[in-house]
Amino acid sequence: MISIAQDFGAEMQIEGIADKLSYLEKKVLLALEDVGESSPEEIMERGSFGMLVEVMNGVSWAQMKGLVTVEEKTSRTYFLKKKEQIDGKFTERKVLEFLCTKKGESSLDELEREGVSSKNEISIAVGWLKKKGWAKISKAEDGSTVIKITKKGKSAADKKGIDEQLLDELLLSDYLREEDCDPNAVKMLKSRKGLLQERPIVSRIIQLTERGREILRLGIELKEEIAQLTPQIIQSGQWKEANIREYDVQTFAPAEYGGKFHPLTVLINQMREVFLQMGFTEIRGNYVESAFWNMDMLFTAQDHPVRDLHDTFYLKRYETIDLEEDAELIEIIKEIHENGWKTGSKGWEYEWKLEEAKKALLRTHTTVNTIRYLSEHPEPPLKVFSIGRVFRNEEIDYNHLPEFIQVEGIVCEKGANFDMLCAILKEFYKRMGIENIRIRPGYFPYTEPSLEVDILYEGDWMELGGAGIFRPEVTEPHGIEHPVLAWGLGLERLAMLKWKLTDIRDLYISDINWLRKAPIL
Repeated sequence: MISIAQDFGAEMQIEGIADKLSYLEKKVLLALEDVGESSPEEIMERGSFGMLVEVMNGVSWAQMKGLVTVEEKTSRTYFLKKKEQIDGKFTERKVLEFLCTKKGESSLDELEREGVSSKNEISIAVGWLKKKGWAKISKAEDGSTVIKITKKGKSAADKKGIDEQLLDELLLSDYLREEDCDPNAVKMLKSRKGLLQERPIVSRIIQLTERGREILRLGIELKEEIAQLTPQIIQSGQWKEANIREYDVQTFAPAEYGGKFHPLTVLINQMREVFLQMGFTEIRGNYVESAFWNMDMLFTAQDHPVRDLHDTFYLKRYETIDLEEDAELIEIIKEIHENGWKTGSKGWEYEWKLEEAKKALLRTHTTVNTIRYLSEHPEPPLKVFSIGRVFRNEEIDYNHLPEFIQVEGIVCEKGANFDMLCAILKEFYKRMGIENIRIRPGYFPYTEPSLEVDILYEGDWMELGGAGIFRPEVTEPHGIEHPVLAWGLGLERLAMLKWKLTDIRDLYISDINWLRKAPIL
């Protein structure tokens, strides 16, 4: 008897659901009846829908009632950026071919002189030749740099690598799907800045459930219905003959979301509050700076790779910034770079150029704010921080952006030391709710000793930023006599951890559903 009653109740429940199906839900079920599963586009064609949004509306309501399931699969497509400017041959391939004509050996000067590659391209070509094992670099007796082909390079002379093969395929196509590409070749192309772009594609499969099949077995009569009465329908009398959809008080209702700050704004305010509680004062700075303050003042050599166009955004309209007010500092910084000045170091031992220091750029870190503040306030004690946007010529991917927010801080006081720096960083992250961090040795031109801070994310350690104690080459030009503890940390990577995101770009896509549901604390 119990079994019969349960079956009867289940049948009544199914009939109740069938009676309250909307017109779009019925069309979706009928479109799936013979095939069992389809994509939204196939359902649209099979069910003679007018628009894809009608299909998805019907699918959403049917899914809420357990009549269908929706499986989403995200894949990627790859395409070439500025395809028309690519000649189809990598620089290292041109150098390799040239070496073959020169009995396997050539100087870097000869490569430039013969027009094989430009001065800027040579360093890139050399890097890839060494990475692929095609050539070795050495110094000749006359002091010139010589590049010599290897055995592996000779065998590669008549055979294209996987990255070159993928490049050829992309040149012949508008795009390639992720599943059609060698992942190692993709990784190689993505490591070349400004070459490969990716675009995510979301595909959906709609599948009938057993409950949906039971509804179909009961039979569905497809009739136009009125979901909402309007004055026009009432006045015309159309309502008398129309099928008016029943109002279901138990049906799903959309959630209501109030206004709130963007999650990143919430995180910035939280960080600011932590710093203020720890006794710090906030400072701000300019987006546009001279290379002198952004690089030279921080003991970054003028031939350092970070100064290349591959890493830094330089201004075109206003190419230089006047440095007349910094004349006294310029002479000191020049000596520091060339011979160390009075700091006890040898400097970088090269000829420092004022023209390079005058270049206008978008700041690559907020440390430039810090050094300006220190120059104006050399007397301790000092505890300041800044939270601001910085700009680097990074290739956009799941973990990198060309524009991001950096959190910068310094402490200057008598007796400040490395242990104090580690303790401050641990305390800061503890107050931010992060316990699992590690500190490991690092290298930066303007700090010694230096460290890097990592946090455990998705089972792997993810770098958040760097820190250290400013070198004498940075502090002594400003008359600073006591140690300066400094750090620069990434905000977005911390946000990824906080909201369990796997792609840093999701923070700026402004997905309305994510913005509505993201917690504000």
